[in-house]
Amino acid sequence: MTTTLEYHTATLLNSGKVLITGGYSASSPTAACEIFDPSTSQWTTTASMATARYFHTATLLNSGEVLVTGGFPQAPSTATCELYDPSTSLWTTTANMTTVVYSHTATLLNSSKVLVTAGDTGSSPTAACEIYDPST
Repeated sequence: MTTTLEYHTATLLNSGKVLITGGYSASSPTAACEIFDPSTSQWTTTASMATARYFHTATLLNSGEVLVTGGFPQAPSTATCELYDPSTSLWTTTANMTTVVYSHTATLLNSSKVLVTAGDTGSSPTAACEIYDPST
């Protein structure tokens, strides 16, 4: 990696490469992203997310895109979501969640939807659950 990080995500892409998103670097959250190619052991930078964040989730969708949800950018935590398209190396923002959350989970369901569950709102833990539908 080109940057020392903690609280980031690492997502295996369909290509076999690994997308690293966000995290906490030095003294602040970052929007920077990198890709690791295990076949060459090389790191490359890719487009940054719109929102710097850590304690977020990154979920590989059936389309090959990666959905990033929530996280902690600075106080307060965020409800923003972004999609990364490995074929274009670009991020697009998508609909926000209704709950501001970090330290949550996000699980790809058999229906191709993503279940985002629980976490912390910045002021207290939450049991909130939301469904992200990539087709809408």
